[in-house]
Amino acid sequence: MSVKGFPKSFLWGGATAASQVEGGYNEGGKGLDTQDCRPGNFHLTREQKNDWKYKKMTTEKFNQGCASKDVNAYPFRFGSDEYHHYKEDIALFAEMGMNVYRLSISWARIFPLGDEDEPNKEGLQYYKNIFDECHKYGIKVFVTMLHYAVPVHLVKEYGAWSNRKMIDFYLKYAKTLFENFKDDVDYWLPFNEINAGRFNPYNGVALIEEEHENLDNDVFQALHHQFVANALTVKLAHEMMPNSKIGCMIARFCHYPATCKPEDNLEQLHDEQYTNWFYTDVMARGKYPAYMNRYFKAKNVKLQMAEGDVELLAEYPVDFVAFSYYFTQVSTADENWEKTGGNLVIANKNPYLKSSEWGWQMDPIGLRITLNQLYDRYQKPLFIAENGLGAVDVLEADGSVHDPYRIEYLRTHTAAIKEAIEDGVDVFGYTMWGIIDLVSCGSVEMSKRYGVIYVDADDEGKGTFKRYKKDSFTWFKNFIAQENETSL
Repeated sequence: MSVKGFPKSFLWGGATAASQVEGGYNEGGKGLDTQDCRPGNFHLTREQKNDWKYKKMTTEKFNQGCASKDVNAYPFRFGSDEYHHYKEDIALFAEMGMNVYRLSISWARIFPLGDEDEPNKEGLQYYKNIFDECHKYGIKVFVTMLHYAVPVHLVKEYGAWSNRKMIDFYLKYAKTLFENFKDDVDYWLPFNEINAGRFNPYNGVALIEEEHENLDNDVFQALHHQFVANALTVKLAHEMMPNSKIGCMIARFCHYPATCKPEDNLEQLHDEQYTNWFYTDVMARGKYPAYMNRYFKAKNVKLQMAEGDVELLAEYPVDFVAFSYYFTQVSTADENWEKTGGNLVIANKNPYLKSSEWGWQMDPIGLRITLNQLYDRYQKPLFIAENGLGAVDVLEADGSVHDPYRIEYLRTHTAAIKEAIEDGVDVFGYTMWGIIDLVSCGSVEMSKRYGVIYVDADDEGKGTFKRYKKDSFTWFKNFIAQENETSL
């Protein structure tokens, strides 16, 4: 099949999260956030790090993290030290040909506690400097407003997103960003992977599981507050910045039925509804889908909605739909099906796919399927906000890093996007996850490297933090240049 190519307006770039890349956790007036309190667990084996029970946040771990001043034991506190290297990093992005950078703003850097009356001016200036640096090279800015990291004060004092007061705190934060950066940001995303509230409550809605008697109810109540906050943020953005583009995002879990058995196909339908479509249906279609009524009844979920919530969701859907895509999995009624790792989840293994070192199954065709499904369902522009391969990379004595596995991953997944565009899908951009090495969110380690730029730091923050171009940097640079030459 002959595929014509990408449109000239297509956005090529990379993505990071403030908590994973910035460092400087106690500089510039920044407050402590929930990611700062996740320990490195350096004593654990690879298998233990993949075991869900070791990943869970507990009250004891949280309190220890809040009290500790140790930087090296908490990898998100040093990240890739972009706080001191952002000019160098953005220059490398420009050299590679990126025309968009997706980054997140740290809520705790703007409002250290989360509920102050006035923002931290030093934090605002830091992001203004980053945006100015991007614009110097003609790089567009895609901002994620909340990428998991919530000021710990909001957790301790208010119970985080289980408390409806969080909506007001978040809206004050959103208004502050819009007032200060309305001319600097091209695309806005209120919440990263909003479905994380369900599959990883601590990251998604800042809830510690053991503290909740009816976790299902409290998680979905917290998610409802995020849905309302999302709609109000869309409203505010369109009022303050009439031409702004504001979207929603999920961690996309693409499911295949294990067999043609009706039971497996029903399981696949439910998996898609409960892990994916529910969230985008609310934010893109503007209402709670009917299929969730039975699910909520089975889980004893009784949502408390304020007057006007239903109308608010309906009136302010998002402008575009974004998603992260890393792997696919199998849906089956067989509880003994072989398991493997995934994006903060344990998944049913597909025997037809190869897996990464962390067990994530690589499936470029699944990306094409996802793009078609999302566009068919919502008829809104799509953005691939995250896609990438975590691997152990080796820095050679001459400063080179040979990563043919990442090049192959990028080659096959970008080819799948091109096929989807030929299918008729309106997808306007792609930001590779971890464009520069950063601390992995799932395993809390630098060893699981995603970038096309190597950062000389180990899991405990030891190293020079010097940047090196991997072979994949050159490949991606050449790929972008070639696509720009042949784009329609």
